[in-house]
Amino acid sequence: MLTLQGQKVFLRALEPEDLDFVHKIENDENFWEISTTQAPYSRFLIRQYIENAHRDIYDIKQLRLVICTKRGRPVGLIDVYDLEPRDKRAAIGILIADKKDRKKGFGSESLALLCDYCFTHLGLHQVYANVASNNEESMRIFESNGFRKVGLKKDWTLFNGKYKDEWLYQLINNVH
Repeated sequence: MLTLQGQKVFLRALEPEDLDFVHKIENDENFWEISTTQAPYSRFLIRQYIENAHRDIYDIKQLRLVICTKRGRPVGLIDVYDLEPRDKRAAIGILIADKKDRKKGFGSESLALLCDYCFTHLGLHQVYANVASNNEESMRIFESNGFRKVGLKKDWTLFNGKYKDEWLYQLINNVH
């Protein structure tokens, strides 16, 4: 089996035709809390981002992939970011854009594929995620993929005038 292909989804690099999909996600205020976005992104900036997405992960310390159904329909994005090559760790973020595509296993399978990629191809020792304490769906996805809750960051994020706690999840690759 190929690393980035599963039973329900496959993960692929950003393409120029993803401009509208990414633009819609980045400018959806419902996602700003989890992405720490504070202002809309222009189509120009997103086009530039996509044009530079081919750069090496070790150079830009991040990788964004599109989550697609087996028929090729984009349903979300999954990111590796804050790559620390010396410590062999990176953060992971995941988003299934449309509510109708959630709870179908797309997120969980995408996360499993990306973790395998991080351990197998990037040689990472661990991956981690920061999850808002009220985001039960995300907590379930990370926990079902072997991530462990290792700490609570109190009053970590400020959104709409309220502080929220955030859980730190870790998955350590014990295969050396």
